[in-house]
Amino acid sequence: MKEIVIISGISGAGKTTAANIIEDMGYLVIDQYPVELLDNLIELILNDDSIKYQKVALTIPLSDLDKYGSFFDNSEIHSTLILLDASINTIINRYKFSRRIHPLLISNMANSLEEAVEIEKGWLEKYKNNNANILDTSNLTFKQHKETIDTILSYDEYNNLAVSFVSFGFKHGVPNDADLIFDVRILDNPFWVEELRELTGNDQEVKDFVLNGNHCKEYLEKLIAYIDFTLEAYDKEEKRHLSIYIGCTGGKHRSVTITNYLYEHYKESYLCYLRHRELEEKI
Repeated sequence: MKEIVIISGISGAGKTTAANIIEDMGYLVIDQYPVELLDNLIELILNDDSIKYQKVALTIPLSDLDKYGSFFDNSEIHSTLILLDASINTIINRYKFSRRIHPLLISNMANSLEEAVEIEKGWLEKYKNNNANILDTSNLTFKQHKETIDTILSYDEYNNLAVSFVSFGFKHGVPNDADLIFDVRILDNPFWVEELRELTGNDQEVKDFVLNGNHCKEYLEKLIAYIDFTLEAYDKEEKRHLSIYIGCTGGKHRSVTITNYLYEHYKESYLCYLRHRELEEKI
């Protein structure tokens, strides 16, 4: 069944933080989705067979929440409502710190920040007995915020850590967003085999050549031992995402093969993403 999470609540109570946490769980997060396009989104979620729309989360203003009942009435979509709340003093202090303007002041629905918060508090009250998950973020640390949302969404299918495995070529530049970089240029290079040169690590012939080559078995054993240790340590430290880059010379043969291997090895234990930088179409 498709999953939809609706994130709403008092402005300034932490919707953006909640959305970031949920995005790290693998949800497609759409901020401030127009209610006028709601029927289109429901149709897209139900009819699209790709993984992209399996798990969707929307952040919406509390004033529009009544209009999103279509999600909760649809038996083909599993819906979860998360509402963020906080004390009036907490909200006022957060707005003073951020120097942002409350949406109800912009729309002239309130004459002061305190009045705006009180109006939204009144709107929130009617949802308290409506199977909503209400989080009071007044005194929550980020870790507590995350743990609460993990519990609400039963986030126990994977460890809390998401991992991106990315291949690249050193000759095209070293990535600046990598947490870990591993060099596989010591492995046998298919580029020097004429019949393999125009293929990539996604082709079985290249995969067999690299994985059966000199040093590869020993290299993978040591690499996986190190990654295992690192992932367990990062997971305990509540890190949400780790980028692991695998590089060879051109980024098309050895790095692609090893990146695919690691993705297949870890995808059942962690929420994993796969990307081959040099195989992507360049703009």
